[in-house]
Amino acid sequence: MSRLLAADDRALLPVPGWVPAALLLAATAVAGPMLGGLARPVFVLGCGAVGWYAWRRGPGEHLQAALVLFAFAPFVRRLVDLSAGYDQAGLMLVGPLLALLAVLPALWRRLESDRPFDRRFGPLLLVGACVAYATALSMIQGDWMNAASGALKWAVPLVYAAALIDAARADELVRRAAGAFVVILPIIGLYGIWQYVAPPDWDRYWMSFAPIMSAGQPIPFGVRTFSTLNGPASFATFTAVGLLLVGFLRPGWQVLLVAPAALAFLLSLYRTAWLSLAVGLLFCLAFAVTRRRAGVTLAGLAAAAIVAATLTPFGEVIGDRLATLSDGSQDGSLQERLEQYVTLWSQGDGTLFGSGFTVGDVGSAGVMAIDGMIVACWVAMGIAVGLVCLAGFVWAAGTAIAAAARVGDREAVVIGALACGALFQMPLASIASGELGFLFWTFVALAPAAAAAAPAAAASAAARVRPRTPGPAGPPRTIR
Repeated sequence: MSRLLAADDRALLPVPGWVPAALLLAATAVAGPMLGGLARPVFVLGCGAVGWYAWRRGPGEHLQAALVLFAFAPFVRRLVDLSAGYDQAGLMLVGPLLALLAVLPALWRRLESDRPFDRRFGPLLLVGACVAYATALSMIQGDWMNAASGALKWAVPLVYAAALIDAARADELVRRAAGAFVVILPIIGLYGIWQYVAPPDWDRYWMSFAPIMSAGQPIPFGVRTFSTLNGPASFATFTAVGLLLVGFLRPGWQVLLVAPAALAFLLSLYRTAWLSLAVGLLFCLAFAVTRRRAGVTLAGLAAAAIVAATLTPFGEVIGDRLATLSDGSQDGSLQERLEQYVTLWSQGDGTLFGSGFTVGDVGSAGVMAIDGMIVACWVAMGIAVGLVCLAGFVWAAGTAIAAAARVGDREAVVIGALACGALFQMPLASIASGELGFLFWTFVALAPAAAAAAPAAAASAAARVRPRTPGPAGPPRTIR
């Protein structure tokens, strides 16, 4: 019955789910500067409508629409900010998260059903409980804004992943996402290169106000590329996920289309995502189904890095950044991360129970930057609850890696590679909130569904092969 209803929805809603998302972004980019501040709530409500429409079309099309919104909403936000003034709250960034909440009715029906508890929900519920604890801490301190913001950014990706587990086949969703990245990556790659060479006015305006110290300088050849996303970390992580999906799940000729994204990926100078992508590719080398593509992709990325470091106008910057990977003693960023642990440990009881979701301007004196999931959970939830939260992320990623070994098909291996890269990224960067949390939970939570579907598919195939029933014996044949 659900399949018939989905088919009826597609007949009544003939436009693909990503088209309204693209139209909303284009309309806001054109009319938003003229509408001023009014464009912000209109865009957020529009994202909610796009999410509802795309979910009616199907989970795969909703995932594509969500990827489009997360990729380009920060760019549209900067266009509006240039004319209406900088919005410190970043209201328009709530739009893609609101689009994800279109799955709530389907998830509620799943919870109301008499189906037994599915172990695949375990990591989601564990992390969700920790998020509720941090939200309560912020509310107790009267910090209602950060409580709402933190809960929204951390919890919505969990809700979306929970709805996708039972919504559709995992392999179909992963291939739909790869199809979306084939279109998204060339656009954000070309824009990222242009941004690095000649940053436009809206990007330079945003960089002068945003509390992000890692975006570089708003001058030509001084930007750490963040393209259409909300910072170098978001752009590089988003691109790394897309490169893995396109590299293994799309035809070879389409892989060539994402070459600009690979170059812009290097210009982000975000080594955590570089290493995360390398770890994912090495993971794929361990499986026969992905070994050839993984070898070719590793060779291609290495060649691209060499060419970019030697034959381009920005080769010196990329070369210097690559050199820091082999010389940790000169890595100031690594030393700053280690100092964060020393600072937190010296605070004693102040970090035992956590301080909830807090946001500080790292450009202000005395405000410590928060890098990595370990520090983020420690600050927000305290030592005990923070370790439980981290265990939930490791549980989810470990399940995806184990599913890759059990199932062994291309989609499961790619999901396992994404999970393996995320595990490596956890000590160095946050993967829990906003677009990064959406990427982690959406793909990692699909892996158990793929593993669970394999026995069912095998049983279904066995049921279709029925043994022949012998007929009545005929008269004996005479051998002459």
